[in-house]
Amino acid sequence: MPKLKTHKGAAKRFKKTAKGKIKRGHAMSRHILTSKATKRKRQNDMGTLVDPADAPKIKRMIPY
Repeated sequence: MPKLKTHKGAAKRFKKTAKGKIKRGHAMSRHILTSKATKRKRQNDMGTLVDPADAPKIKRMIPY
């Protein structure tokens, strides 16, 4: 069985938690921030979990 290669683009965007779930950041928080509400910008700063439907595909991309 060959070694699995990590998808480097996915490795930069996602992290595994201790229990094996996948963390991600929010989009829409890089530019054009003056028109966005403070609450929206603050909530975008926090990470969240990937949707369970997408998790298996991402877990294959970051096996380690």
